Amino acid sequence: MPLSEYEQRVLEQMERQLTSDDPRLANTLTQSGHRGVGRYVIASVGAVVGLVLLVVGVAFSLPLLGVLGFVVMFAAVAFAFANPGRHRGRTGPQGVVTEDGAVRPAARPSGARQHRGFMTRLEERWERRRGESGR
Repeated sequence: MPLSEYEQRVLEQMERQLTSDDPRLANTLTQSGHRGVGRYVIASVGAVVGLVLLVVGVAFSLPLLGVLGFVVMFAAVAFAFANPGRHRGRTGPQGVVTEDGAVRPAARPSGARQHRGFMTRLEERWERRRGESGR
């Protein structure tokens, strides 16, 4: 069922608001996060091999083999859920998508802003939003 014109306008307005409030989140949501099936197949095989090593290590009282099996299982799961885009040479966000679809570089915080803590930034955003809503 297609959206009405009013719903489309409201959705676009919400999109613009999100982009202006939190550009990094909007950028993260617009990036494609498609992972290939092969990645999960390799991770599944690794997890099964790790499980077999773990069971054999426990059955024959070989703690080193059991630990190796656990490490292999952990590595397989980490491989399955790791961000596949990091090995392509990207060092950070590519930029912010503007209303017209263009991508501009993400603004880097100034030296003073860089050292502020996460909670301080979160509190400032909360106060800013409360001030905008008039409460």
